[in-house]
Amino acid sequence: MGRIASFVLVILFAALPAAAARRQQDSTANVPDWCRRLPRPEYQKLQRVPSADPWFEVYKVAPGVFAIYEPHQAEEAISFLILGSKRAAMFDTGLGIGDIKKVAKSLTGLPIVILNSHTHDDHDGDDWEFSSVYGMDTEFTRISARGSRVDAQAELAPGSVCGALPRGFDRNAYATKPFHITRWIHDGETIDLGGRVLEVIGTPGHTPDSINLLDRKNGLLFTGDTYYPGTIWLYRPETDLDAYGRSVEKIAKLAPQLRLVLCSHNVPVADPAVLPRLATAFRQVRAGKAKRVAAGPGQVEYLADDFSFLMAVPRTGN
Repeated sequence: MGRIASFVLVILFAALPAAAARRQQDSTANVPDWCRRLPRPEYQKLQRVPSADPWFEVYKVAPGVFAIYEPHQAEEAISFLILGSKRAAMFDTGLGIGDIKKVAKSLTGLPIVILNSHTHDDHDGDDWEFSSVYGMDTEFTRISARGSRVDAQAELAPGSVCGALPRGFDRNAYATKPFHITRWIHDGETIDLGGRVLEVIGTPGHTPDSINLLDRKNGLLFTGDTYYPGTIWLYRPETDLDAYGRSVEKIAKLAPQLRLVLCSHNVPVADPAVLPRLATAFRQVRAGKAKRVAAGPGQVEYLADDFSFLMAVPRTGN
């Protein structure tokens, strides 16, 4: 080997570590800030079980209750599989990016009925895959059941995905597909799963069709987007702040009966004591006593106690 060739090889090998470092730096630079904070430490205390689809992580959070978590998208949506002796209920079906039906079927052989905490696209994305879907009897639910491309595509905006999308997933074609409501439900109805009864609690506000599910026997309240640890979104056109205030007062009264609150974003479990504090904090917001911080275009964040509420900028009179 000649001196020139040897010299070239020395340069190439010397450059390899630097090139690798640059690739690592570029890769790190492309990681969204919210993704850098994962995994959330609260999950270390939960019992993780195998997931049939790597898009999801699955945790057993109570006897007969599994949280199905989507940590690879900024919503960090959480759906719940709730088992009875005769059938199971799925409280939400996530974004529709991974195959949540495959995950549910790997966890139970029982027939599954779908109930949605509300029909935003990050909660009803895979409703279409199931033959039994119960929906709140509202016009908002009927419109949502038609599916949406615009809202779904917004979930894939730059900075919204952590890691890789599932193999074979077509991001350009991504939309929440239309689904069929097989039974209309109302506030106060009960769903008997066999040995476990779920009570439907109407909690409009975040959307007109928002609900909580109460498993009174086991002291469990599934709160959907009425409460979760993190900034609570209350800025969309379908949000009714007065209705939301009434709903949080309603669930706050349930706190003494509860053992666990089960939430649909970020972290699946919370202490029931959070609910009366949530109601107090929102009262402060509505009374103009909360700290106000400018947020995104047309949005404002209100801070009270350790709660955060993201709302639309109030309209001013002419």
